[in-house]
Amino acid sequence: MERRYFVYILSSKTQRLYIGVTNDLERRVAQHKRREVEGFTSRYNIDRLVYYEETNDVWVALNREKQLKGWMRIRKLELVSAMNPEWRDLAATWRT
Repeated sequence: MERRYFVYILSSKTQRLYIGVTNDLERRVAQHKRREVEGFTSRYNIDRLVYYEETNDVWVALNREKQLKGWMRIRKLELVSAMNPEWRDLAATWRT
């Protein structure tokens, strides 16, 4: 069975960003939405999935997460806007 890994960006309504990596995007986003993840995302109401990438290589995912975290904020905003110009919650219709 081939594994899948996701690098994702969550946003608050004020576009405060969080970048993470997971092997189960739906489960992880649901945890953020239910505030089960203590810390930065729950403190700042960061629960809207605005961007993600998928790979079958965990090292690619981890390296991409590190790369994105090292980017300047403006570049991260441009990346999200290129995929999701309206900054819609891509997980809004998922069951959480």
